[in-house]
Amino acid sequence: MRQDNRLPRVLHALLHLSDMKDPATSEQLAGMLNTNAAVVRRTMAGLREQGILTSIKGHGGGWQLAKTLDQITLAEIYEALGAPTLFALGYSNESSPCLMEKAANAATAQALQKASETFIGILSSVTMADLADDFEKRLAELGLT
Repeated sequence: MRQDNRLPRVLHALLHLSDMKDPATSEQLAGMLNTNAAVVRRTMAGLREQGILTSIKGHGGGWQLAKTLDQITLAEIYEALGAPTLFALGYSNESSPCLMEKAANAATAQALQKASETFIGILSSVTMADLADDFEKRLAELGLT
């Protein structure tokens, strides 16, 4: 199964945006993320719709944060990305008449629901400011400023 790596990539881009004085173009962000500008525009549009980013059209335009880093949780970003599926696990046959298969599906569904709730809970407790602090700590450990 192909991995969905949009969440860490978007977090990466938002950290860069927080350090930029001027708006970043889709082309600039695409270069940072090693992708193309169309993918950036499509991805960032969801964040704009959720009020995380703003976009400015025209010369000198681009993407900017609409909130401060401490106002943005990782859960908000995950939701803005469409809450991608966490696991490749699924149900055997949802419409099976077999009661044993129904029991197996119910157990799987319950475990997946609890895992999802835990994941969202952790994302809700972390802000983009926490990631920026982690970056600064790592930079200091390397003796860089």
